This record gives sequence, structure tokens and C-alpha cells, in this order.
Amino acid sequence: MGVVGVLGVVFGGMAALFVLVVIGAAMMRGSDRSDTTNPVAIPTYSPSESTTEDDDEPFPTRTRTQTETDEPTPPPVTVNRSLKNNTMYLAGALPRMNCQAGNVNIYNHGQLKALIMKTSRCMDQGWGSILQKKGIQFSKPNWAIAAKKGRGACGDYPSPGSIVPYYCPRNHTIYVSTSATTRGNGSSAGYGQLLSWHGSITSIMAHEYGHHVQKITGLMESYWSSEAESGQSARLALSRRLELQATCFAGMWMRSVATSYPISTTNRGRLYWFYGRVGDQPGYPRDHGTPVNNNRWFRQGWEKSKTHQCNTWMAPSSTVS
Repeated sequence: MGVVGVLGVVFGGMAALFVLVVIGAAMMRGSDRSDTTNPVAIPTYSPSESTTEDDDEPFPTRTRTQTETDEPTPPPVTVNRSLKNNTMYLAGALPRMNCQAGNVNIYNHGQLKALIMKTSRCMDQGWGSILQKKGIQFSKPNWAIAAKKGRGACGDYPSPGSIVPYYCPRNHTIYVSTSATTRGNGSSAGYGQLLSWHGSITSIMAHEYGHHVQKITGLMESYWSSEAESGQSARLALSRRLELQATCFAGMWMRSVATSYPISTTNRGRLYWFYGRVGDQPGYPRDHGTPVNNNRWFRQGWEKSKTHQCNTWMAPSSTVS
């Protein structure tokens, strides 16, 4: 199995990283309580248009072709695909989107699938608009959504004992089992047992879409290169930065549709609460980040709402533990 295949298995094994404990009724009642956790105020810099060089890693260039008119040929578009100085950090905020969710029952496969596909088109529009402005070639991810289970290029979905959807970089596809995601799988409780409001599921899909953004911007390839040269502890640390960045992107996107979705102040609080309950659990590999840091990075994306504020590769290690 190649590096990409291994990564697919890693994403497919997200039960280890987003393992959910069985939540009692008392915790469910706590979903409306306010969360006093502060977002991570990093990085401390603001990127400029000149921040496109990285002496440590080479990066490809993309050159526009000359038209048949007498107009001068535009200069080459240089795209930095590194982890710390990626061109996508210059893209700024997502546009405010008109993307209405409607009244969806997450336990109904047809309704949930329709919502996922509808909001995915909004994600295409939002991410595509800001990345293409920076010269990044954009492509949409594919989706495979089953009521119970299926098999794709990166293996079974859901993975054995897992509940979560996963992104397969081999074929740019997000795989989803609606029953596992909402109701659980084996001993793993579903997200619907934490929060039955459909915004929780949409935000998880926005996280998986964030992995696609990492793929097309070169962040994922740079991550693989760094991982190949690292020991086990360092690989886990790199994995946490990758996953927490995707969570930050999810926070950005949910903020972009807050008015039209709509996401009320109460439901925003529920999302914060939700992300404070998912993440690495005792006894499992520490490859996605603690629940505390998942909460912080989702809030970072929501409250800071700009791509450079999701640069986990520049963040202190304590914020990506």
C-alpha cells in the first residue's frame, strides 16, 4: 500500500481520533450551557502578498497561456504549496453564503443526503471563489453517500467500528455512511447522540471538505513529505495539526452561512459544545487533537474567520496537543 493508501486508511480510521464515548442524558442537557473556552489567538502575523517564498520546500508554478489578442502575457502565477507559507493563507475570509438548510431530519437517509449535497455545492462556491483568486487551481471533491455501508478506493466506509465520514485523497472523494454518522456503529456512539441538530453533521462534512482544500492547495502533499521523515511521536503531532486545521476550516465555513443556514446564537453555542466533546479519547492514538483543542480551533475558524488564522503549522505545540 502506497503513502496515499496509508493516508486513506488513516482518514478511514477516524474512530480512533474522533471516538465518542456514550453520552448520558445529563451531558445532553449540558449542550445548551455556555462555553468559556477562549479561541487560540494565533498566528500573530498577517500575511502579505509577498509571503510566497519558502526556502525549505520547492513549489510548482502555474503559468497562464497567452491569448490570441495583442494583450501582453500576464506574469506567471507562483503558488506556494508549503505548510507554513502556503498561498491559500492569502485568500482571506470566505464570502457570506446564501445556503439554506431547511428542516432536515438527520435520521432520514434521503433528507440528510440531500442536505449534504446541497451544502457541498455551497462549499464549492465559497472555497472555489477565494482560492482561484490567488491562482490556485480549484476542483470539486466527489461524494459517495450510503445509507449503511459501502466500499471505496480507500477501503470500507464506515471503517470497522468507526462512525465518521472520511476523505480519500486517492480519488478526491468524501465517503459517508449516514446511519453510522448519526446513529453510531458498534460500540461507537453517533454524532446524532451528541447533538441531533443537523448543523453538527454539516460541520463534520465541512471538516472533510477541509481535507480536500488541503489536498488541492498542496498542504496535504507537504504534510506527507514531512511525515515520511518523522518518527512516530512527530507523525502524530503532524497529524493533529492537519486535522485541527480542517476543523478550523469547518468553523470558517459554518460562519460563512450563519445568516442563511441559519445558525442562531443558541445553535452556535451548541456547535462550540459539540466540538468540545469530540477528539482524541484516552486509550486511542493522539492523532486528531484533544476535545479542548478541537473546540478552540473550531472557534478559531468561526471567530477569526480568515484562512491565515487556520495556520496550525505556525501554532504553539500546546494548542495542537
